[in-house]
Amino acid sequence: MAVTTQTEPAPTEPPRAEPTKGTRIRGTQRRGIALHLSLAVGVLLSAFPFYWAVIMSTHTSTEIFSYPPKLLPGSHFGDNLSKLFDSIDFFGSMFNSLLVAVSVTFLVLFFDSLAAFVFAKFSFPGRRVLFAMMMAIFMVPAQLAAIPQFVIMAKLGWIGSMTSLIVPAAANAFGIFWMRQYMKSAIHDELLDASKIDGASFLRQYWHVALPVVRPGLAFLGIFTFMGQWNDYAWPLIALTNPDNVTLQVALSQLNGVHGTTDYGMVMTGAVLALIPLLIVFAIGAKQIIADLGKGAIR
Repeated sequence: MAVTTQTEPAPTEPPRAEPTKGTRIRGTQRRGIALHLSLAVGVLLSAFPFYWAVIMSTHTSTEIFSYPPKLLPGSHFGDNLSKLFDSIDFFGSMFNSLLVAVSVTFLVLFFDSLAAFVFAKFSFPGRRVLFAMMMAIFMVPAQLAAIPQFVIMAKLGWIGSMTSLIVPAAANAFGIFWMRQYMKSAIHDELLDASKIDGASFLRQYWHVALPVVRPGLAFLGIFTFMGQWNDYAWPLIALTNPDNVTLQVALSQLNGVHGTTDYGMVMTGAVLALIPLLIVFAIGAKQIIADLGKGAIR
C-alpha cells in the first residue's frame, strides 16, 4: 500500500510596497540639497584665498601677522595703495602686461586655430610627421628653450623690447593640439563639402565655417593664453632689460624689501589689483563659452 506524503507549501514573501510619488520626490529633493550644499562648500573654499588676499590688502604687515588673524577689512587700504604707487610705476607696468597679453592672445587664437584647421580637416603629405614633431616640441620644458631663445632675440636686437615677449609666443603647440582635437569633432565634413560646392576658398571656409562652430574652444584657449602671459615672470625678467618696459609681475617682485623690510600689506594690494584684468577676461570668456554651448543645445 503506497503512502503519500503531503508537503507544506513554501512560505511566500509579502509583496514589497512600491515607493509612492511623494517618497520619490522627497528623495530627489534630499539629493539635490546635498549636492547644492557640497557645491556651496566647494565655492567657499575656492573663494577664501581671494577673500583673504583682499583682507590682507587692507591691513599693515603687523596686523597681518597678528593672532588671532583678522578676518574683517581694515582701514589701511588707502595707505597701502599710496605706498604702492610711490614704489613702482604700477599703471605703466600694467599697460605693458596688457599689451603683451592681448597681443599674444590674438596672435595665438589666429595662428593656432588656422594650423589646427589644416591638421584636423585636410590631408597633405607629411601631415603625421609634422604633427608628431609639434607634439615633441610640446613635451620640451620651456626652461630648456630660454637660453637659445635669448640668443635668437639678441641676434635680432629685440632684447629689452616688447617684441621679445610677443613674437616667440605668437603660436604654441598646446593651442594647436587643443584646437585640432576640438575641430575634429565639432566641424562636420558635410559643412566643408557644402562650402566647397558653393565655391568657398580655404580662408572663407576657415573664417565663415570653422570659426563660428569652435568659438567655445577659442574662448577657452583665449582665457588660458591671457592668464599664462599675464602671470609670466621668468621670461620677462630675462628679456626686458629696459626698466621702463617691465611687466606687472616683474614690477611687483621689486616690492620685496623696497622699504628695508617687505611690506606685505602693500604687496597684497598690488596682487589684488593685478587680479582685476584676469577676473574680467575670465568672466567674458566664460560667458562666451556658456552662451555658445547653450546655442548648440537648442539647435
